[in-house]
Amino acid sequence: MKTTRFAIVGCGVIAPSHATSITKNPRAELVAVCDIIKEKAEELAKTFDVAHVYTDFTEMVKRDDIDVVCICTPSGMHAEMAVIAAEAGKHVLSEKPLEIKRDAMTRMIAVCRDRGVKLGCVFQRRLMPEAIAAKAAFSSGEFGKPVLCDAYLKYYRSPEYYKSAGWRGTWEMDGGGALMNQGVHGIDLLLWMAGDVKSVTARTGHLARDIEVEDTAVALLEFGSGAFGVIEGTTSVYPAQDSRFELHGENGSIIFSDSGFAQWRKIGDETDSFPDVESLGIGGSSDPAAISSKGHYLQIDDMIDAIADDRDPIVTGESARKAVDLILAIYDSAASGKTVELT
Repeated sequence: MKTTRFAIVGCGVIAPSHATSITKNPRAELVAVCDIIKEKAEELAKTFDVAHVYTDFTEMVKRDDIDVVCICTPSGMHAEMAVIAAEAGKHVLSEKPLEIKRDAMTRMIAVCRDRGVKLGCVFQRRLMPEAIAAKAAFSSGEFGKPVLCDAYLKYYRSPEYYKSAGWRGTWEMDGGGALMNQGVHGIDLLLWMAGDVKSVTARTGHLARDIEVEDTAVALLEFGSGAFGVIEGTTSVYPAQDSRFELHGENGSIIFSDSGFAQWRKIGDETDSFPDVESLGIGGSSDPAAISSKGHYLQIDDMIDAIADDRDPIVTGESARKAVDLILAIYDSAASGKTVELT
């Protein structure tokens, strides 16, 4: 059995989820870790028994025993890290969001393509059994013509959270707030299930947190299918709520959250007929450190298969950028007070 060898750059809050997923996988090995703060890299290396620690990413990717780099840096550095890794011949698995700027996403996708390396992005909600079942049923037309497709993404992040790292809550490195950092997971999932958005009208604000970016946002969507939809996102409600998704067609409705299905009913049904699936229990609405690594494990495993089978990862760079493109359109709409068309 061939071992796929990984490295991690950025040893902050989410890095342990990657490290756990790699070290638990019998087909993977964590070879090296890197952070500009040496103590952070050393702590991660000690916890997961990693032999090689770096503070210089360019030096780390010179190693010939690294196949894949997991990018866990602040969001505004993802493209820079991806390009360096790709040019060194390494496959890339980036944390969400793919990046925070349109041109940066375009560049990292192009460089990875030109260098012949895989580019994946961590959007583990797509691997939720509930989401897989909902997408299959809704897109097949089983629930009829789409009418309303909504995502309710209500997180709690304390003032101390935003003070825990200088990049949090900034336009330069976080790229946004409740939508770009936290809500991007749910926005990606909504698009994956309901299809592309044609236009958006939105309002954003920092209503309860002293930060540059939004802590609260609402958006009215028009999908390419003709359906309407709503996104509500915040990091300022207490207690935090499970992320909830509603797909309503002319013949019935699907509603589910992080806790499982709440509704699966079509016209003529007397009761809900829920698919028999087991929830991943992703979590994280109240505490980013409480995010389950189950989804990360599945995406690490998928990247190993993608390399072995020479196929695309389950979440490609091209598909991952759609959530960011929509979020940027939401920001543009909120700033201009106008409806923004997506191309």
